[in-house]
Amino acid sequence: MKPVGGSAFARAFERRGWSLLRINGSHHIYGKESEIARLSIPIHGNKPLKLGLQRSLMKTAGLSEADLD
Repeated sequence: MKPVGGSAFARAFERRGWSLLRINGSHHIYGKESEIARLSIPIHGNKPLKLGLQRSLMKTAGLSEADLD
């Protein structure tokens, strides 16, 4: 799995129906009407997310590696 920057990761979430609820500092909080979960994506410029965090967010949101392209 290749590391992806926070802003590119957030765009992938938005394509899958997640919407930005609020911004708390550098963390963008996303939610989906049909989901209870809230996801916090750190956006630090173009700095890539750590792979463990990336995997966890993808699993919770139901995204695959193909969704990141």
